[in-house]
Amino acid sequence: MKICFINPPFKAEFGKFSRESRSPAITKSGALYYPLWLIYAAAYCKKNGHDVYFLDAPAKQMNEAQSFEAIEQNASDAMLFVYDTSTPSIKSDVKFAATLKERFPQSFALLVGTHPSACAEETLGYSPLIDAVAIGEFDNVVLELADTLEQGGDVTAVRGLCINGADGCKRTAPMPAMRNLDELPFASQFIAEYLDPRDYFFAAATYPSIQIFTTRGCPFRCNFCVYPQTMHGHAFRTRSAENVVAEFEYIANNFPDVKEVVIEDDTFTAHKKRVMEICRLLVEKGLHKRLRWLCNARVELDLETMKAMKKAGCRLIIPGIESGSQQILDNIKKGTKVEQFYEYVANAKKAGLLIHACYMVGNNGETRETMEKTLKLALELNTDTAQFFPLIPYPGTEGYDWARSNGYIELDYEKYCLPDGTHNTVLSMPHLSAEEMVAFCNMARKKYYLRPRYILHRLRVGLTDPSDFKRSLKAFGRLKNFLFAKK
Repeated sequence: MKICFINPPFKAEFGKFSRESRSPAITKSGALYYPLWLIYAAAYCKKNGHDVYFLDAPAKQMNEAQSFEAIEQNASDAMLFVYDTSTPSIKSDVKFAATLKERFPQSFALLVGTHPSACAEETLGYSPLIDAVAIGEFDNVVLELADTLEQGGDVTAVRGLCINGADGCKRTAPMPAMRNLDELPFASQFIAEYLDPRDYFFAAATYPSIQIFTTRGCPFRCNFCVYPQTMHGHAFRTRSAENVVAEFEYIANNFPDVKEVVIEDDTFTAHKKRVMEICRLLVEKGLHKRLRWLCNARVELDLETMKAMKKAGCRLIIPGIESGSQQILDNIKKGTKVEQFYEYVANAKKAGLLIHACYMVGNNGETRETMEKTLKLALELNTDTAQFFPLIPYPGTEGYDWARSNGYIELDYEKYCLPDGTHNTVLSMPHLSAEEMVAFCNMARKKYYLRPRYILHRLRVGLTDPSDFKRSLKAFGRLKNFLFAKK
């Protein structure tokens, strides 16, 4: 059976909407994430015998008319349409899917992603033309649904769905999380056939890059993090070291222009033994000489592992430092201590790893004083790059429940982005307004990046690494519009 997988258009007139970013938007740095979760589901269905058409409209900056035309030409015979979604675009996504349902009434319209997982019944209430949403991790949901539709079976027997019906919405039995991740095809193999790596950009990575996942689920409990709370849970599951390194080998052999692999796992470094084995195999096969890589890495990471990662080709690590206030870290269940940050940064510098540090303001307990404490910490740590953002609480997270129960959040999902598709601050507290948090982040960004010390550092890095210099210029070319904006 033919399945049409669609990352729908959204605000294409303003840029490329990065729907699978942790905070979906048309980003200030020009970043565009691969629609990885949709890619894995499509690749898995193809592996299991189904014909697949894949459209990533944001990657080509296609508008609705162009997207409809591409689908008419390539997937008019599809029986199942699978639509990626996000919180800020959800009403647009539903409208797009409903329009296609009218054009192809014989087809089944399925929405996937974090938002419908968290708000299944609400999402289905936007249109009677949407047949169902998938709840949680959806590779096996889509496959089981496709098999059932092909065989003319009863879709209410398919696990992991919330189905739209004349008598209201009905949830089916939960779909168990995938245990053996080695069963998944390589995302890079699917990308080679269906997508162009030059359409995607990750500001922290050498361009062009490939994004992959090597784990699912996160054993930690940060109250703001959307994927573990809405899709993949907290059970930490891994691809084998051999399987991960085999994908690196595939990328090295099939993408001559790709210089870096972005490991997008929530916490790649959670299991030291596995990380060390991956590093050993990368060196053993000589892949560390061909490909760089970067990953998200919590601040518990030790010096021994950092050195092994550096030897194996790792260039940069990304910790969620979030705040300089220990009370706030405790409030958001981060599970880290402020004093750990200093040792982590010192060890990374000893190992020769760069750091992109992530900071947030607006969490439970935030004040003007704690925001200043966070900026002071960022300047003291002096990592290679840093980002400062107000908290954006997404449905399905504890952070969202906290903000909503206190009346701190804008409940209109369309306001999660500004009219031009860039991030909007939907959180505002009585003692700390959205405007104050945005102004603080803009100030912090300028203070961080416009320091003479920092500019000299970037020039030194660029002189020793021309590809990194080109990456920095590409990101700065977009970011400068916001650094130097009057408002």
